[in-house]
Amino acid sequence: MTYKQIMSELEKKIYKPIYLLQGEEAYYIDKITNYIVENILTESEKSFNQTITYGKDSDVYNLITLARRFPMMANHQVVVLKEAQDLQKIEELYLYANKPLDSTIFVINYKYKSLPKNRKLYKSINKIGAVFDSKKLYDNQIPAWIDDYLKEQSVSISQPASILLSEFLGNNLSKISNELEKLILTLPSGERKITPKHIEDNIGISKDYNTFELTKSLGQKNALKTNRIINYFASNPKVHNITAVISGLYYYFSKILAYFFIKDKSNKFNVASELKINPYFVDEYRITAKNYGAKKVVEIISILREYDLKAKGVGNVSATHGQLLKEMIYKILH
Repeated sequence: MTYKQIMSELEKKIYKPIYLLQGEEAYYIDKITNYIVENILTESEKSFNQTITYGKDSDVYNLITLARRFPMMANHQVVVLKEAQDLQKIEELYLYANKPLDSTIFVINYKYKSLPKNRKLYKSINKIGAVFDSKKLYDNQIPAWIDDYLKEQSVSISQPASILLSEFLGNNLSKISNELEKLILTLPSGERKITPKHIEDNIGISKDYNTFELTKSLGQKNALKTNRIINYFASNPKVHNITAVISGLYYYFSKILAYFFIKDKSNKFNVASELKINPYFVDEYRITAKNYGAKKVVEIISILREYDLKAKGVGNVSATHGQLLKEMIYKILH
């Protein structure tokens, strides 16, 4: 089942006996679980009929006994198993999943992993309950996710601001949602649009000095702007760790290298789909590819690997991370 299907049923008070919520993206797993914990039972019913336990602290057979209890002065009891990936002998839960109680709502949070589909437990839950696979979003999907999230709050965001946030925060939806909530709370009275300036003032991400602006200036071969950014990075090593900078550049130039092998480059959306990037970036990628050429991009990737090793102390005795960044950028540009 999808997240929307599960939430729609829950809001209509249509309950499954077991929910297996699994996968890499914790955000939706937590959203579903929190809704069940907060809404199915009344406050007075929760004290006798709601149990939240953790895999490392639980015993599979005690859980089965708990799930087989009947509710007290309520229509349901709720049992939530968090961090189920740490539960020993979890497969034995199929003994309950084969014959669950309709009055028990058993929620299994199996984060960052997935149960094997060919095992008895998965098959039993899939037959009578709800299985939700929570997958990580690709980086190019994050700006659209941010837009949708804010629309639900009647807030909009400029495209540069959306891209700035996704570039800085990555694809951790829980982290992104927390920062968005902070931004919404700090919007000036009467304003309902988030801008790069708003992000800079309230989160501390510089709209001018960040990895996104660095790759953009490198792609344009704008040596003056590139050196300004890298000097800022060198003077703020705690905020702009060299390993993170190299990782961002490696990701960028790896995409540029892949661009050369795309057969149909005439369609912007085809290029974006092939590279798994936001269509907003396609023109920038075309300019970078034209300015450097495939041979130079291969050389740049080699330079990045070299300086990644130097940053970790391999072949580097005394150069600071700031000095290494400046050397590396010089080699990339020349």
